[in-house]
Amino acid sequence: MKEKILIADDDYLLRDLLADILEKEDYQVIQAEDGIQALERFKSNHDLDLIILDVMMPGKDGMEVLEKIRETSQVPVLMLTALGDCKSEVEGFRKGACDYVTKPFHGEVLLARIRAALEYKSDRKDNQDRRHFGNLVVDMKGCRVMVRGRDAVLTNKEYQLLLYLMENKNIVLTRDQMLERIWGFDYEGDIRTIDTHIKMLRTDLGECGNYIRTVRGIGYSFEPEEG
Repeated sequence: MKEKILIADDDYLLRDLLADILEKEDYQVIQAEDGIQALERFKSNHDLDLIILDVMMPGKDGMEVLEKIRETSQVPVLMLTALGDCKSEVEGFRKGACDYVTKPFHGEVLLARIRAALEYKSDRKDNQDRRHFGNLVVDMKGCRVMVRGRDAVLTNKEYQLLLYLMENKNIVLTRDQMLERIWGFDYEGDIRTIDTHIKMLRTDLGECGNYIRTVRGIGYSFEPEEG
């Protein structure tokens, strides 16, 4: 399967050039022309492998977009900037960027940075295919959840909720965030379905159900014992 990369830059000539370079390397490319569209593309493509963000964009700048992405995802983000100053680079890294490339850049250098970011993501994923949290083990390759070595039987939605909470360990997720991620933007049901499914998930996780903490008036956080 082709690795999917989102390019967000308001300079359409540069954006098209980047897309052409990446497509020749057999990457699947999605484009966005401003910060608002970048977030829309991000939210509608949950399988992105890398995001390339220009710092200076209309609507929302790259730093604002990066902050929103980091609320729900650890997908690698490579920042592009014409600023070239230390302050901007430090800000980008503090907000969760994995790398920083200053314009103008050489195509081969950019490709090397992209490959390094994707390799890091792949290594990180391999190390996380089987996660241990106290008495809870989640085998993502086998789609199995075990509590003290015994299988916990979860519905598909419960399993997706657990993975989403795990991805954002110790981060409070709102009900709206969980609803959009698991049920999709076009879901028209009651937001209280989140509470119902969290209650079911806690029950099915048995003694490990208390790893899911309720944050009153906001949502939920996954705060497990480390194992």
